[in-house]
Amino acid sequence: MSQLLETLMYQVGQIFLIPTLVIIALLFLYALQALGGFLVCWYQRRGRAPGHETHDMRCFDLLRWAAAHPAAGGDEWDVAAHRLLEMPRIVSRVAPMMGLVATMIPMGPALRGLADGDLSAMSGSLSVAFSAVIVALITASITFWIVSVRRRWLAEELAWLQSRAPLTESSTSLAASAAGLTGPTPQEEQEWDETPAVGQAAV
Repeated sequence: MSQLLETLMYQVGQIFLIPTLVIIALLFLYALQALGGFLVCWYQRRGRAPGHETHDMRCFDLLRWAAAHPAAGGDEWDVAAHRLLEMPRIVSRVAPMMGLVATMIPMGPALRGLADGDLSAMSGSLSVAFSAVIVALITASITFWIVSVRRRWLAEELAWLQSRAPLTESSTSLAASAAGLTGPTPQEEQEWDETPAVGQAAV
């Protein structure tokens, strides 16, 4: 029974080798694409502070999102900043795990080849294992660097938005106060209309 279970687990593990290698390749391509976009943004953001040039916000992702959602506030800005970092952050976490999986799966055939004296099979399995983990670690390193720098960028943009928020709230409250000084409320008008009637009734 145990031998059957071990054989089944071995065969199931070998099934996931090709899908894992495909996932690592896709994550690596995403990391290269993200690196290209990151370098473009870094070049365009040089010497520019958030909010100083509102006509060009191509590389200010959070400011562009806030401009498209003017009714959003502090919590919505924070959620949007986390959403903008979600994909590269996931890749930086998932890539090493996929590399570990792609390393461990070929170890079974490699050890079996070593036991059988088939060094060519062992070397082939180890080549796949080490190549996969190298690509996965490179992918994780690229995306981790991107996430670290973009987190600082988004923090700067969020700080600028929060610094502008009190000004907007104060102007809104002043406008509301000014609107209240223009005339009485409907309830006050009704009370003023009822007051003479009560005096006449008493007479």
